[in-house]
Amino acid sequence: MLIDSSGLSKVKDSIKAKIFLGQEPNAELIAILTVYFVQGILMLARLAVSFFLKDELHLSPTQVSALLGVVAIPWIIKPVYGFISDGVPIFGYRRRPYLVLSGILGTVAWVSLATIVHTSWAAAAAIALSSFSVAVSDVIVDSLVVERARAESQADAGSLQSLCWGASAVGGLITAYFSGILLEHFSTRAVFWITALFPLLVSAVAWLIAESPIKKDSQDINHNSFTIKHKLGQLSKAVTQKSIWLPTAFIFIWQATPTSESAFFFFFTNELHFQPEFLGRVNLVTSIASIFGIWIFQRFLKSVPFRVIFGWSAILSATLGLTLLLLVTHTNRLIGIDDHWFSLGDSLILTVIGKIAYMPVLVLAARLCPSGVEATLFALLMSVFNLAGMVSYQLGAIITYWLGITDTNFESLWLLVMITNLSTLLPLPFLNWLPAAEQQPETSTLQLTLTNLPELLPEIDTKKTQVSSN
Repeated sequence: MLIDSSGLSKVKDSIKAKIFLGQEPNAELIAILTVYFVQGILMLARLAVSFFLKDELHLSPTQVSALLGVVAIPWIIKPVYGFISDGVPIFGYRRRPYLVLSGILGTVAWVSLATIVHTSWAAAAAIALSSFSVAVSDVIVDSLVVERARAESQADAGSLQSLCWGASAVGGLITAYFSGILLEHFSTRAVFWITALFPLLVSAVAWLIAESPIKKDSQDINHNSFTIKHKLGQLSKAVTQKSIWLPTAFIFIWQATPTSESAFFFFFTNELHFQPEFLGRVNLVTSIASIFGIWIFQRFLKSVPFRVIFGWSAILSATLGLTLLLLVTHTNRLIGIDDHWFSLGDSLILTVIGKIAYMPVLVLAARLCPSGVEATLFALLMSVFNLAGMVSYQLGAIITYWLGITDTNFESLWLLVMITNLSTLLPLPFLNWLPAAEQQPETSTLQLTLTNLPELLPEIDTKKTQVSSN
C-alpha cells in the first residue's frame, strides 16, 4: 500500500513541531541531542561509584567527601577548554576532534574503574578524567547550540535549548532508577563496563557535526590572538565591576556551606540498610522532583525578586532539613513513619526547594554577563559556582572528621545535621549584595541560561542531603 506523499509530509511536520520543537531534525541536531542525552545517561554509574568507594576501596565518609570535592576540578577550569578549542584547531577543526577525544577519554576512565583501579588515588584520577571528558564535550556542544540559536527567529527563541535540556533530562530519568536496580544483579565494576559504552556515542556522532576545516595562516593566527586578548581584557574589566563580583561572592558563599551528603550515604546503607534498588527509586523521584521544582519557578516565581527567593529558600531549607534529626535519632519510627517513606518524602521536598532556589542562580549569572563576553563570563561564573561546590565537600569532610563520624559510628551525625543545615543561613546577612530590582533577562540571556541548564542539574545541591551521592 502506497503512503500518500502529503500525508507523509504532515507526519514529518508534526514530528518536527511536537518532538523537535520546530527545529529541523538533521544529522547535526541529532548529534547535539545525543551528546546531551549521554550527559544525562552517565548518571547510570552514580550509585555504583558510591558503593565502589565505600565497599571495595573501603573509604570513610570523610575520604569520600574529600574525593568527590577534588574530582570537581575539571568543571572549575571549564572556560579554559573553550579558549583552547577556539584557538587550537586539530587538523583544522575546532569541534569534531575535541568531541571524539572527549568520548574516548570518557570510555578510558570508566574502563579503568572497571579493571585497574584499586586505590583511592587511582579512583580519584579516573573519576576526574570522566568529569574532564564530560566538561570538554559540554563546552563544545554548548558552542554549537549557541551558534545555532543565533539563527533562531523570535518565535522559536529558546526552543533549541529546551530541546537540549529535554534530551539530558530523558537520559537522566532513564538511568535514575536503573542506577540502583543494576547493582542488585551486577557488580559495581560490571556497571562501569556498561557505562563505558556511552561516551563512545559522543565520539561516533562527532562526525555528524557540520564543520568546515579552517585554513590556518598568519593572518588567522594574529586575528585569533587579538580576539583572545580582547576577550580577556573585556573579562577582566567585567569581573572588577562591583555589580558583578558582589552577587558572585554571594553565590559562592551560598553554595560553599558544608554538605553532609557523603556521611548520609554511609548512614543510609550501613545503618538503615537501604538497598541499591531503593536508592535508585529515590533517584527517580528526586529527578522528577527536580523538573517539578523548575516548572514551579518558571510558572510562578520567575518574576519574584532574587532576595526574596534566596532568603525564603534558605529559611525553608534549613527548617525542613532539620527534620533529618528525626531520622538520625530514629524518632520517625516512634511516630510510625517507616525509614524508607521518611527518606523518600524528605528527599522529594528538599529537592523541589533546592531547584527553586537554584534557578535564580542561573538567571542572575546570565543577567550579570555584559554584551560581547556573555558566554565566557557565564562559564567563569559557573566555574566559581563549581569551586564553591568543591569547598562545600571539603568543609563537609573536615567537619565529619572532627565529629568522629565513620562508616559505623553515627553518634554525632545529629550534630552534623545541625551544622550543615544552620550554615545555610550564613548567606542571609549578605542578601543586599544581590540586585535590589529584578528585570526579566533578554532573550539572548535566557537562551544562555537554558543552554547551561543540562550540565548543572546533576550538580544542584540542596545543601542538606540526598539519599544518593554525586
